[in-house]
Amino acid sequence: MDDDINTKIPTHQFGFRENHSTTQQCHRIVNEILKSLEEKKLCIAAFLDMQQAFDRVWHDGLLYKLKATFPIPYYLLLKSYLTDRYSQIKYNMETSDKFPIHSGVPQGSILGPLLYLIFTAYIPTRNDTVIATFADDTAIMASNEKPQTASLSLQTHLNQLEAWLSNWRIKVNETKSAQVTFKNRKTDCPVVTINGTQLPVKNEVKYLGLILDQKLTWRPHITAKKTQINLKLRQMNWLIGRKSKLTIEKKTALIQSDHQTNMVLRYTTIGLCQAFKHTNHTTNTVKNTTNSVQCTMVCKQQNPTQRFQNTIRRRRNHKNDK
Repeated sequence: MDDDINTKIPTHQFGFRENHSTTQQCHRIVNEILKSLEEKKLCIAAFLDMQQAFDRVWHDGLLYKLKATFPIPYYLLLKSYLTDRYSQIKYNMETSDKFPIHSGVPQGSILGPLLYLIFTAYIPTRNDTVIATFADDTAIMASNEKPQTASLSLQTHLNQLEAWLSNWRIKVNETKSAQVTFKNRKTDCPVVTINGTQLPVKNEVKYLGLILDQKLTWRPHITAKKTQINLKLRQMNWLIGRKSKLTIEKKTALIQSDHQTNMVLRYTTIGLCQAFKHTNHTTNTVKNTTNSVQCTMVCKQQNPTQRFQNTIRRRRNHKNDK
């Protein structure tokens, strides 16, 4: 049954799937951009923001796709799961009337992400463009030596996507979407539109936590990560300060318990850039990409726990010397 479901989900969809991750989708995006830059092409990309994606899943359309995807017993079970549901608001002692729910999948549930992937599985694709999706995060790219040709390919794909979105009652937030031209020269690609609205032209964009600038210099991404790390270190300054009465062991335990800080300190932007630098431009299989990420993502620096211990010892020795 799992294999049948996987065949229904397109290969460009990396969200909520086994052996898929945001890092691998970022590799896929960056590989396409680097390939265009090395071939001295312009790569125009549209990063689309789907408006209330999970909340706007059209139930009738979803049931139509479920019936075409699953055997009848599974379809009937999922139909009973989606239909005859109501919403009601209670404020203090007042309660509203019940309203039937005709759209949306339960967020935080196990079936919610799977139902959304099935609902958006047949999003239009083209041979002259590259599409990358992670749940509702959608990026479409087109490359060519001529800026007009690249924009025309992307615009044609967006026109097909616009009709598909209209049929399945999915809306795009044009103001939160972005158009970026990745280039190694001064030429820009002409602007593209969706739903009659021009996409905002930007010099950099954040996709799946990765900040991509026009020339892939990584400066904005490195600056953002340095700011995050410095903020975390300032928040933890009381922990390693001279006035702290905690023992080294307790400080170490607190540092290790802060999972977010530990991950920020251990996985740095340097390791991420090394991964992009040493990974092949063509991703043969997800498994191979995963191995390359695991080999290059871990930064070869001193363990953060050991680094904090050494800092505390140096400060104590300095105080004793005085």
